[in-house]
Amino acid sequence: MNAGDNSFESSDTGRSGAPLQHAQSITFEGPIELDRGESLPEVTVAYETYGSLNEARDNAVWICHALSGDSHVAAHDDSDDPGWWDIAVGPGKAIDTDKYFVICPNILGGCRGTTGPNSIDPTTGDRYGQSFPTITINDMVDVHRRLLDHLGIDKLLAVTGGSLGGQQTLCWAARYPERVKGVVPMATSGRLSSQGMAFNVVGRNAIRRDPEFHDGQYYDYPNGPQVGLALARMIGHITYLSKESMHQKFSETRTQPRHLDAEFEGHFSVGSYLGFKGSEFVERFDANSYITLSMAMDLFDLGATVDDFIELFRDNPCRWLVISFTSDWLFPPKESQEIVESLVRTDRPVSYCDIATDCGHDAFLLSADIDTYGKMTESFLATLAGGTRDGAAGDPGAQRSNIFHPAHPHRLDYDVILDLVAPGASVLDLGCGNGDLLTELAQRGHDRILGVEIHQEDVIACVDKGLDVIQADLNDGLVTLCDKQFDCIVLSRALMEVHDVIGVIEGMLRVGRKCIISFPNFGFYKLRDMLYNEGRAPEAGVLHYKWYDTPNIRVLTIKDFEELCSELGAEIHQSLALDTERGTAVSEDVNRQADLAIYVISR
Repeated sequence: MNAGDNSFESSDTGRSGAPLQHAQSITFEGPIELDRGESLPEVTVAYETYGSLNEARDNAVWICHALSGDSHVAAHDDSDDPGWWDIAVGPGKAIDTDKYFVICPNILGGCRGTTGPNSIDPTTGDRYGQSFPTITINDMVDVHRRLLDHLGIDKLLAVTGGSLGGQQTLCWAARYPERVKGVVPMATSGRLSSQGMAFNVVGRNAIRRDPEFHDGQYYDYPNGPQVGLALARMIGHITYLSKESMHQKFSETRTQPRHLDAEFEGHFSVGSYLGFKGSEFVERFDANSYITLSMAMDLFDLGATVDDFIELFRDNPCRWLVISFTSDWLFPPKESQEIVESLVRTDRPVSYCDIATDCGHDAFLLSADIDTYGKMTESFLATLAGGTRDGAAGDPGAQRSNIFHPAHPHRLDYDVILDLVAPGASVLDLGCGNGDLLTELAQRGHDRILGVEIHQEDVIACVDKGLDVIQADLNDGLVTLCDKQFDCIVLSRALMEVHDVIGVIEGMLRVGRKCIISFPNFGFYKLRDMLYNEGRAPEAGVLHYKWYDTPNIRVLTIKDFEELCSELGAEIHQSLALDTERGTAVSEDVNRQADLAIYVISR
């Protein structure tokens, strides 16, 4: 590998099997009953902590590691070895150890200090090996709940983790919701897909068919199933990447072999990369633990449908931030969205973002996207702790997609819309932008408010303000919401950008008891004059988008909208017309004199 070549960098980079300098441990006497009917005579849990527990004991953040992780989530000081999530955990980072008491334990079945197959069975004096019982994610979380009790913490501020760590996070929320205030599952799902299970099955077979496996009792032999474990890791590592990330890493040098100290094929750059990662992994991990933990991942099953999750989380008291990654095919975004849908339909407080990335499943461990998921996590924790990030409050009234008068950020239509929303009403804001209307509603005391927004940067801004927001495309419809679920649905200055206008309005009429829709009136006399007299697409002085770079795919007037309402059988309860340049209401010849219209409709 050439100096300066970073194509071999991954979530494994910098990790080793060196002793963990700051690990602590506690042993719980048994018998420890397990989910599938077996038991362990005792369980030792290795864990590491960062920061300080405050006097109220309510600033603890629990981090769940993925299959190949351990308790060493971050370096404790400059002399310490790197941790597996140094980019996210530490002083001033997303999970700020100056603010929070961070706990990361090694999981049951692991091989880095917590009882697992390579531990001594006190009843025999030998290592468990393949006699170690089959465990589940429930067992891992149950053991960790004992650790939480030992630490004297009644309720965690938050639990977070990705992949297998995300499964544990979901399990905490399902099994011990009263012990958790906030939940941040990343790159995970309620159960692993059959495709994902298939890769684990092949990995386990690679280990078991290694001649050095010796029925799992290889600890007294010189080598152990190193080839099988390396192959399992190579297979697994493919699932952590994406087609795009592999193209970026290897396409230019695909036929150039790397001369590395590994026993695997190195004719192609991707092959030498996988061989290097497999050989590197063998140095710090136990083959029986890989079998045990991958089996637990495959056995995890919170349900297969949205209805299953609704039943599970119907009364869940936690606040949620769910994060997926667009190029993750091991835990596809759709699987996170099903969990989010169940939470939205049961009116649980939840935010969701599907982060655009080429990094695949490993994105939650890599620096490429830390500015996105890290910022959201930081903001979410601050909200749970009762505060906001510096500058998070923003400027109510400012809006990124302010179509009219960008030099004047105050949204006159917001003033009108706020007057139209009844005190205490539940509100769904479609195309909520950076959340300014929702912020004003929150300041007015509305408890149940939710935003829907497609732009990732606006979703981040909403979470930054402590708001609940779901990243979604309105053109996909509102099928995930229940009939009359919200007292009021707002669609403010977004109708012109919608492809499926009828589908969106029909969805609003079904889901909302009252619908408030505002839109720019393209029948406004200045727009007409610019087109008729100047022969140019309307822009100067009224619209600030160029004709070739405008989000406005619909050109509608007040008359057009009223005709559509008639066709859809929607009752118009109230209509208001505004001249936003003058800041006044318009009462006569509104289709010509108003540049903005606001309608209240229902069915």
